[in-house]
Amino acid sequence: MFDSILVVCAGNICRSPTAEYILKDKLQCKSIRVSSAGLTALEGKGADSTAVELAQQQNIDMSAHKGRQLNSSLVAENSVILVMEQRHLSDLCNRYPQARGKTFLLGKWLDDKEIPDPYRQSREAFEHVYELIERACGAWQKYL
Repeated sequence: MFDSILVVCAGNICRSPTAEYILKDKLQCKSIRVSSAGLTALEGKGADSTAVELAQQQNIDMSAHKGRQLNSSLVAENSVILVMEQRHLSDLCNRYPQARGKTFLLGKWLDDKEIPDPYRQSREAFEHVYELIERACGAWQKYL
């Protein structure tokens, strides 16, 4: 059905890499390529240390992640784009009109739940966001 998924947030160091690696873990048995990018990416920066630590506790290794900027090539080469917030969806589709129809909230199957940004917040905020991303990725599984 889908051969590639791009997960997008703002900086590409907290939410989108977390969702990327959780989806990779959940979709291991399928031949779906999963990657991530940011609307205002911190290019070349590794994933946030708290996000990496929480993923590691679930046996998910995010240590190879490097932030990258969203561009028209990434939009074109992915069959589904998942974003964290409604404003990301609007911004992305305004910048790249060709993304309309294949861009959705990661929380779509959780009543269009938005995933808040935990950047520079407490560990508890990261834990809450990780749990939301885990649930949202699980909800997407049956559609991918």
